[in-house]
Amino acid sequence: MKITRFLSVLLLVCGTAYAQDVTSSFSGDSTIVLTLDKALEIALSENVAVKVADREIQRVEYAKKGSYAALCPTIDASASYMRTIKKQVMYMDGGGFDFGSMIGESLAAYLFPLYAQHPGLQPPTPSKPDEGEKKSSSEGFSVGRWNTWSGGVSMAMPLINAQLWESLKISSKDVELAVEKARGSRMETVTQVKQAFYSVLLSKQAFNVYKEVYENALENFKKTEMRYNVQKASELDYTRAKANVVSAIPNVYDSECSVNMALWQLKAVMGVDLDMNVDVAGSLDDYAQTMFHDIHAHDDFNLEGNTSLRQLALQAEELASSIRVQKYASLPSLAMTFSYALNAMTNDFKFSDYKWSPYSYVGLSLNIPIFAGGKRYNAVRQAKLQYDQLELQRQNTERQIRIAIRQYLNQMETGMKSYDSAQSAVDMAYKAYNIAVKSYELGRSTITDLNDAQLALTQARLGVSQTIYNFLNAKAKLEQTIGYDFAE
Repeated sequence: MKITRFLSVLLLVCGTAYAQDVTSSFSGDSTIVLTLDKALEIALSENVAVKVADREIQRVEYAKKGSYAALCPTIDASASYMRTIKKQVMYMDGGGFDFGSMIGESLAAYLFPLYAQHPGLQPPTPSKPDEGEKKSSSEGFSVGRWNTWSGGVSMAMPLINAQLWESLKISSKDVELAVEKARGSRMETVTQVKQAFYSVLLSKQAFNVYKEVYENALENFKKTEMRYNVQKASELDYTRAKANVVSAIPNVYDSECSVNMALWQLKAVMGVDLDMNVDVAGSLDDYAQTMFHDIHAHDDFNLEGNTSLRQLALQAEELASSIRVQKYASLPSLAMTFSYALNAMTNDFKFSDYKWSPYSYVGLSLNIPIFAGGKRYNAVRQAKLQYDQLELQRQNTERQIRIAIRQYLNQMETGMKSYDSAQSAVDMAYKAYNIAVKSYELGRSTITDLNDAQLALTQARLGVSQTIYNFLNAKAKLEQTIGYDFAE
């Protein structure tokens, strides 16, 4: 008996200290208490998915500006230097005649009238080339110089290009698609934050229930011990009361761990430091009053705000532009070109003595596609098939979305109907538990009857919390499906 009493006292002291510890674990000066709106505001600025989506919008904006650059002139500068290792050799034949003698005879025939008018002048007597000269005239001679320098500027600009103009529209649609994807990421983040926030409230509600169960078991054990000491309670009741206290402690531990895990999940979704001490404001009972109002808040479900359908619509517009791009590939295109270059050929490196020869031109280039082996025709057919596939995907997505909306509405309606019955069950369980406590104190019932009443009350209270949580969870998913934007 002494050993049993010592263990009972030790158990009471440890249980009381633990209850105080777990109660103070959620209160502190350094803890940041968050409301749902504040948590959403932080998440929309710190969440990783939101930041990535914003970076994607910037990337697509840069790509759009790069595509519009195709309408501007393209100007390039170039420079080159070439060193001749071995010069090119040129050969010139006279058709079987001596090329040198032919030049001399032609020159004499040209100058003969001049010498006839001026008798004092004696024309030179041409001499026949010897065999060595004939042999040397049949050999080639080197052409060019050792160093070749060149530099210049070239420009090209499209004037008429229907395919290019239509492709620029696709770049604009890419920006709109990126913006819509960022909006979808924000709505997904909002839903995740809401679910995490509600999970924290549910975990805290369960923790409070199990802590109250522990406190009730502790109080009942004290009363049973007092009755047992005066021999008004059996040893069986005393042992069961002590066992109730011991069995209630693991539930408190588990519920406390669930609260910590839910808080970590909330901090992870918000994108804040996991070591930050945060807590949530309010309770699930605060949202119970708005359940009957929220079920009628979205009677007219317009799917224009659904991000999946909006993304598919933008993709359909892009594919329509792609079809036109493939068709416009068969149209003529006109471009303007311009070039200006300077060349110099020398045998030394005296740059100040170089003679630069300019060369420039301007022109128009007309390209008329005629035949490409059916490539353009098949490209158009391929784009049309992709458009048809996207339309089928859109129809299936819309069907799945409408099914999801009905499912969420049914869950919300079930939660509404279940809340009334669950709340009535709590009221009756409280009444039954109070009666069981009074009966047990008067000795008209056993500890087993009291435990049964306590279990029924615990299940009823947890049932109410679970009903509210299911309603809020379905509501968050419904708002995401219909495109309810938190920022709006």
